[in-house]
Amino acid sequence: MSLLELENVTLRFGGLTAVDNVSFSVEEGEVFALVGPNGAGKSTIFNMISRFYDPAEGDIRLNGESLLSHPKHDIASLGIARTFQNIELFEQATVLQNLLVGRQTHRKTSAIEEILFLPRVRREEHRHREAVEKVIDFLDLQPYREKYIAGLPYGVRKVVEMGRALAIEPKLLLLDEPASGLSVEETQDVAFWIEDIKKMMGITVLMVEHDMHLVSSVSDRVMALADGRQLAIGTPAEVQADPKVIEAYLGADEGDAA
Repeated sequence: MSLLELENVTLRFGGLTAVDNVSFSVEEGEVFALVGPNGAGKSTIFNMISRFYDPAEGDIRLNGESLLSHPKHDIASLGIARTFQNIELFEQATVLQNLLVGRQTHRKTSAIEEILFLPRVRREEHRHREAVEKVIDFLDLQPYREKYIAGLPYGVRKVVEMGRALAIEPKLLLLDEPASGLSVEETQDVAFWIEDIKKMMGITVLMVEHDMHLVSSVSDRVMALADGRQLAIGTPAEVQADPKVIEAYLGADEGDAA
């Protein structure tokens, strides 16, 4: 059984069909990338998996169970975490505090216990702090632990957002353009982290990305989209060589599609 399955998913905004009858599956332990020109429907698919939107037709399943049967606020507790194209962090909080937000779905104490700060609360706080410190070490964020987000460079903020998603301890990590706005060196770091997230943490990754060098270096499989429709699916090399994909990139030649 696949970890994630989208079956004949369609989403419309008025008269515009943003995603048109798309089906694909993501296997446990793989890195799967969605690629395509701007407006292809990639982030819209992410938003349906995250339940920001519900499809007009079709189904989305995690471990064989429909996500559409669950309340929208349960998505994180089901094991799905994501980053965003536009960084969404608490700017007036520290890196540590932002990562601790990712532990919210694991909290088991009641409001009364929190107010009285009972021993169980202290044990829980210790457990959450340990989990977050592991993420900080994993992403080399030690120098920024107590720094406020507002004063950090863009590249570090991107890493912090990835860290907050990892603090959720997801089964499936959705990375929405993780290399957007990053330097070549920072993008290389992202590639290493994605490999380690897969191999060391055992987390399945679904990624939207325009940087085909990053896609080719970390992805097991790729699906190309254009105008909300699926064009091709396969290995990075197979998809980049597909004539329909080359044409969709308006690149007149194969080099532009790569």
